[in-house]
Amino acid sequence: MSEPDIELGKPRDLGDGIHSIAVPFPNNPLGYTLVYVLDSDSGPVLIDTGWNAPEAWQGLNDGLHALGTSVDRLYGVLITHYHPDHSGLNWLVKENSNAWIAMHPADAAQLRLMKEASRGRGGWDADGFRRAGASAEEVKQLADADRGMRVPVPPDREPGDGELIDVPGRKLRALWTPGHTPGHLCYVLEDAGKDGAGRLFTGDHLLPKITPHIALYQFDEPDVDPLTDFLASQTRLTDLGIEEALPAHRKEFHGVADRANEIIAHHEERMDELVALLSETPITLWEATSKLHWRRPWDQMPVFQRRMAAAEAAAHLRTLEVRGQARRTPDDEMLTYIAV
Repeated sequence: MSEPDIELGKPRDLGDGIHSIAVPFPNNPLGYTLVYVLDSDSGPVLIDTGWNAPEAWQGLNDGLHALGTSVDRLYGVLITHYHPDHSGLNWLVKENSNAWIAMHPADAAQLRLMKEASRGRGGWDADGFRRAGASAEEVKQLADADRGMRVPVPPDREPGDGELIDVPGRKLRALWTPGHTPGHLCYVLEDAGKDGAGRLFTGDHLLPKITPHIALYQFDEPDVDPLTDFLASQTRLTDLGIEEALPAHRKEFHGVADRANEIIAHHEERMDELVALLSETPITLWEATSKLHWRRPWDQMPVFQRRMAAAEAAAHLRTLEVRGQARRTPDDEMLTYIAV
């Protein structure tokens, strides 16, 4: 649903040569993705593009036309992260403009992996869901749900942490904030904000009232710990000295450090909840997930939401493993955990 003063496809002037366009995000409770249009000496630069759907494409074009510009005039596109509600329209922007598309190398690598996987099979790894403890019917529904998803086009540029972005006449810097995705980028507009303090485009890393989803979708993927990365990235924001956040969902807000600390506290509480479920008796990932407190009760969740919940629980359990508070059992048939 839209915020009271946000109209889909209608740009809002945020000052400092920044406009936001609420691009429709169909069939999702969030309702829209905020795509930002940043003025530059060489033409508009977008931050994110929105979901791959006709109504989203129409909303993006409507917003640009209302600003007196169009897709074919874009100079560049900066993607905060590869998720399809942020990068889904990349291919249409690419087909209709000469704009470059930029994304962090780690997320560009994810897109390449997704592209390769889509050539080899449809859907996600059914065996992974079975080992997590999902029922045979849930495994089938999950595999079927993922078939036919279009992988966004890969970027032309891959900026790294601290890199000054090619936005002529502006001073925009990439800030690597891994966790929500391996290559999530926030962007600091250093030539803006009250008293020159800067303004922060936060993507999904920092959202008002919503806690970003931190997940381990390949539930037993080795050598990664997205939640620890995410918590460190949140702590990094508390040291920036920037007050105003321009997020990808809901609406701009003030209090970057306070919100970052709230999100850190939320994830610590989630880990405490998981620790309380662990004992000497092994528990499957699916069962542990079903016992956690979610906004929607487990028995009312569609299977796609159960997958997301299980991936989030897996990420929290991985951090607990790293901290020495949980342990995976040596069971190749099932993903089970015990207390330490």
